[in-house]
Amino acid sequence: MFILVNLKAYPCDPIEVATAARDVAEASGARIAVSPQAADLARVAETGAETWAQHVSPNEHGSHTGSTLAEAAADNGAEGTLVNHSEKRLKLADIDGSVRAAERAGLETIVCGNNPAQIGAAAALGPDAVAVEPPALIGGDVSVATADPGIVEDAVAAAEAVDDDVDLFCGAGVSTGEDVAAAGDLGAAGVLLASGVAKADDPEAVLEDLVSGL
Repeated sequence: MFILVNLKAYPCDPIEVATAARDVAEASGARIAVSPQAADLARVAETGAETWAQHVSPNEHGSHTGSTLAEAAADNGAEGTLVNHSEKRLKLADIDGSVRAAERAGLETIVCGNNPAQIGAAAALGPDAVAVEPPALIGGDVSVATADPGIVEDAVAAAEAVDDDVDLFCGAGVSTGEDVAAAGDLGAAGVLLASGVAKADDPEAVLEDLVSGL
């Protein structure tokens, strides 16, 4: 089970979260990564925590003001990137472009989608993984694995029908070890979460709970 913590643009200390993620990963053997703002990638990577970008642009080097190049993310310590998060939606052609850009830079990819149909389309682009995140549950207190287990199972089936080498993650409302275990029981290979860790008074304690059922 892979736990990816997206710090979004929350006013948290990315180094505190990254250090906690590193320590819990080392102690538990779980795979935990942190996805900070682009400006914090290098600092987070320097902690030794697995570091992911929140987004990379579907561009190569050139006149692309405001772009986040996959090569720049990799040069600053990123090992992977999210693509098409519900708060950073892309057109299908640009999703494909971002996945290809990440591949060129040696980054792993997780492409997000709202529902099983989008997950099937995303899996066809050949990312390492896809993640189903119903927007209505993002930032809430109820995990998608509890509120709508059928969407996770259907998303697993949709991804497998296209390419059974593409892993399925789920996100939205994941905040406890029980949520992580439930996601695994439904066939998910990993979970995405954000506020449960980023807004926590004690990120390390939350991360310890998240891996407790693994």
